[in-house]
Order: sequence, then C-alpha cells, then structure tokens
Amino acid sequence: MDWKAKLSSRKFWVAVAGLAVGVIALLSPGTDTSQITGVIMALGSVVAYIVGEGMVDAAAAGAPQDSGGKQTGNSEDKTN
Repeated sequence: MDWKAKLSSRKFWVAVAGLAVGVIALLSPGTDTSQITGVIMALGSVVAYIVGEGMVDAAAAGAPQDSGGKQTGNSEDKTN
C-alpha cells in the first residue's frame, strides 16, 4: 500500500474531515436529531471513501501495468 499517495489524496482528507465533523456533531450537546445526523455524516463519509477507493482499484486492475505494479501509458501508443 502506498501511504504517501493515500495521505496526499483529496478523497482521503475529505473523508477525514467529514468523519471529524460527524463525530463533533455526535458529541456536541443538542437534540437527538443532530446526534443522529452526526452519525449519518460520519458513516457516510467513510462509506463514500471506501466506495471511491474501490472504484479506483477496479479501474487500476483493468489497466496495463509494468513489472513494478505501476500503471503504464496507453498500450496502443507507438514510439517510432
């Protein structure tokens, strides 16, 4: 797993921010409705991140790769 790429991912930081806001809303004093909303926000952010990463992984699985596991360019490119 490439942690440097994960930590520089905007999807990851948006998911972390959504999770943090959801937890803050959950723990802040208020009505049951606001706490339920916090739980939904927290879980929604995590689920959206997991689905997004799954889609990226699925797209990468179908792309041509070199021996190091990195994606190569278009396989139809001709260099003359």
